[in-house]
Amino acid sequence: METFVKTILIGIGATFTMDIWAFLLKIIFNIKSLNYQFVGRWIGHFPKGKFFHESIANAQPIANELIIGWLAHYLIGITFAVLLVSIYGNTWLENPTFFPALLIGIVTIVAPFFIMQPCLGIGIAASNLPDPNMARFKSLLTHSIYGIGLYLSAIFLNYILSVFRAV
Repeated sequence: METFVKTILIGIGATFTMDIWAFLLKIIFNIKSLNYQFVGRWIGHFPKGKFFHESIANAQPIANELIIGWLAHYLIGITFAVLLVSIYGNTWLENPTFFPALLIGIVTIVAPFFIMQPCLGIGIAASNLPDPNMARFKSLLTHSIYGIGLYLSAIFLNYILSVFRAV
């Protein structure tokens, strides 16, 4: 049970790290990130059997799509943390190292490039966007930040737990 809870907390922490990165890009450089409303809209169409859209922005809006999108964002972040712990095990949880976390962060780019982006109507690896290489670079950087967040969250969680165990 402890492994499961720690993994969830690390996934939340890593996803939050990614969100802080996106927020800083927005306020400092006015660089926009993914609008999770569109992720919620995409998911909201699943019960209707609609998985692919020519343009998710032009698709019929769904009730609570922003909440659905943000919830999905964090659940996906937790899922990728589960992937990390499934591969590297409790050994990594107890003594986190940087490379496995960064590797998982980078590998997770497969999901948006080959699943989400095509389904949202922006093509494989953002190929339908006006500047696909910039979009790819931003995705790679953001997923790398997520990987760094996995590592930092695990370090922080272990520190907090050691403090509580010492008390």
